Amino acid sequence: MGLAAAVGGAGLLMGAGIASAAPDLGPAVNTTCNYPQVMAALNSADPAAAAQFNASGSGAYLGQFLAAPVGERQMMAQMIVNMPGNQQYIGLLQQVFTTCNNF
Repeated sequence: MGLAAAVGGAGLLMGAGIASAAPDLGPAVNTTCNYPQVMAALNSADPAAAAQFNASGSGAYLGQFLAAPVGERQMMAQMIVNMPGNQQYIGLLQQVFTTCNNF
């Protein structure tokens, strides 16, 4: 499962990518970043992953996530964290959401 599935399949979320530890969903759930900021942070953190995301057509889902109220974001984020195969992207996504305000 690629970044497109991680980001576009069910939500966007964070964590250290350690299966035994519950990831911190706060940076994504409580983000004030807009779509261009998130994408700039993703491009900065991992250009290859950003290209994969862009090619996947998952931008609409990211827009939905960012437009959703906090409670809905929490559910969306938890779904992504619980999806096997997404663990490799959790750390990247946390980095994106903790840095997107810089863009």
